Amino acid sequence: MHLSFAFFIFVKNYSMNQNSTICAISTPPGKGAIAVIRISGKETYNICEKIFKPSKKEKIISKEKPYTIHHGFIHKNNEVIDEVLISLFKAPHSFTGEDMIEISCHGSPYIQQQIMQILIEEGAQLAKPGEFSLRAFLNGKIDLSQAEAIADLIASTNKAMHDTAIKQMRGHFSSELKKLRDKLLNFISLIELELDFSEEDVEFADRSQLKTIVNEIKSIIDNLLQSFEYGNVLKNGIQVAIIGKPNVGKSTLLNAILKEEKAIVSEIAGTTRDAIEDVIIIDGIQFRFIDTAGLRETDDMIESLGIKVTHEKITKAKIILWLADAEDCLAEINKGINDIKILLNDTQRLFVLINKIDKYTGEQINAKFGEIKFSGLNKNDRIIKISAKKHINFDVLYKELINSVLPEHQPDIIINNIRHYEALKFAADALTRVNEGLNQKLPNDLLAQDIRETLHYLGEITGEITTDEILGNIFKNFCIGK
Repeated sequence: MHLSFAFFIFVKNYSMNQNSTICAISTPPGKGAIAVIRISGKETYNICEKIFKPSKKEKIISKEKPYTIHHGFIHKNNEVIDEVLISLFKAPHSFTGEDMIEISCHGSPYIQQQIMQILIEEGAQLAKPGEFSLRAFLNGKIDLSQAEAIADLIASTNKAMHDTAIKQMRGHFSSELKKLRDKLLNFISLIELELDFSEEDVEFADRSQLKTIVNEIKSIIDNLLQSFEYGNVLKNGIQVAIIGKPNVGKSTLLNAILKEEKAIVSEIAGTTRDAIEDVIIIDGIQFRFIDTAGLRETDDMIESLGIKVTHEKITKAKIILWLADAEDCLAEINKGINDIKILLNDTQRLFVLINKIDKYTGEQINAKFGEIKFSGLNKNDRIIKISAKKHINFDVLYKELINSVLPEHQPDIIINNIRHYEALKFAADALTRVNEGLNQKLPNDLLAQDIRETLHYLGEITGEITTDEILGNIFKNFCIGK
């Protein structure tokens, strides 16, 4: 059965099975010093008391204080399986809102599987992907946006992703949405009241005040929508294509940035036939650098295919590093810039890197390139003189790369989830209709419908309004044990 379809069925029938006690290995598969196994549900303590022998025999686990750790042994039929520590959590003050125990055992795959087998034999069920987080949501410990932030936190590969996920997990985004919903709920209740007294022609909701609030909420939502591009960049990284003619130092630059011999460096033109890429993190932001085949006319069929791939990479990259040789004449460099600019759109940034400056003195470089302004560049493009071989001016390059990504005013709340973006977009559209309706003095029932839609889409983000399909799409991608 397909995982997502199976998960939809699981979520739909979940309320019938919520009384079960679940268990899962929460640490990654494979050998390690320590592994953690989690158990959650009403029978957690009963099950653990059957398989866990405290080192202090007088201890009864179910009567011990929560948030304490206890030493002992997991056994099966008087055979010791492992020496462990168990951590105790009591409902409702646990991650899932249920009784929970975490077993810290040795990381042997055999030991982990033996403990899991014993737990299942004693009545626990194997948790499905994301079931611990789903229970936390259903028990009111977290909302949907916080649950998604947990997945983002686990998947974070850089500081920017980590910081964004931490803020969302702590409820910064949720609290902002709650404020917006509360303001609208107050007015929708007054408008609904007017509908109940429609024959008496009374007005409980101040239309001018409603318009002010709608504009205020619309402005906040628009700012959140604008943050999506930046948030998406932080989450998925920034693609940077390194392009230029053959033998200008593209592969040398990639190797220097990555600090390893990733690409073959050769004096033979056309050595790079395919795109070579790798990831590096600069000041907490992930960049994906792509070395491409040199741009030139060629009869070599394989090299031509590489050049075709280069053009494809150019269209997908957010930043283009176009390398020119310091030996090239200014007219040739300018022609190359104009040829590249034809391929770019308004959202892409072009960095012109004048390479191999280590062959010249500073006076010679300044004499040739000091105050030169190439005709094809705009205010967002940059000219940087570097030496890929000697790592000259790499600090300048890195600083400009970071500056090109950071927004002018970094938002307090950043969204990077397409589900949130779509819901906010629908909410913004509904608010636009509310504004238009107020201007046109439309009937209350039409205004109420658009306000209800706004509330619906804002509620979808946090899970105040949800469907089995939404839950399935969110939790099916979680790892088992979380």
